[in-house]
Amino acid sequence: MPQKPSPPDDRNRDDSDDDASAFAEAMRGVVRHQPRRIAEQAPPPDARPRQREADEAEALRESLEHTPEDVLIAAGDILEYRAPGVPESVFRRLKRGQYRISDELDLHGMNLREAKQAVRGFLLECREADLRCVRIVHGKGLRSGQEGPVLKRSLDGWLRHRSDVLAFTSAKPAQGGAGAAIVLLRQSAR
Repeated sequence: MPQKPSPPDDRNRDDSDDDASAFAEAMRGVVRHQPRRIAEQAPPPDARPRQREADEAEALRESLEHTPEDVLIAAGDILEYRAPGVPESVFRRLKRGQYRISDELDLHGMNLREAKQAVRGFLLECREADLRCVRIVHGKGLRSGQEGPVLKRSLDGWLRHRSDVLAFTSAKPAQGGAGAAIVLLRQSAR
């Protein structure tokens, strides 16, 4: 036969009532804690070294714009360049002065920044006018001191990295000699 639960012991009830009342007394005036919303944290920054990447990109850009400083070009040195795919016979004709010069740009008196802008603008105008052979007078750099001919060296670098330049060489003595470059330009696609 199932047993009936025994009635609660009054002695145990008094202790638990005392505990409950003591707890209630201790908690009087306490305010229930309401959890605060935690602000969403921003995602951690990208682990890529962005400044180093920017510095390397700038160094690459500068290296493409200028002839390296360890390549010294003296005042009397001859400039020569032939783009890949340009026939040797075309380059020979350019060096012999057999192309008619259609226009000229003189860089005398310009600083490096002015000269660079002038060369860019001049070559753009030549391409728009579909000129094939032009002369750029850069000077011999005799007053450049120990740096050597700054404009001559820079022009060499600028022209080598332009897609519209097929070839260039220093001019014949009657056309300016080592102080000018004769530039053969790519035919514009019209």
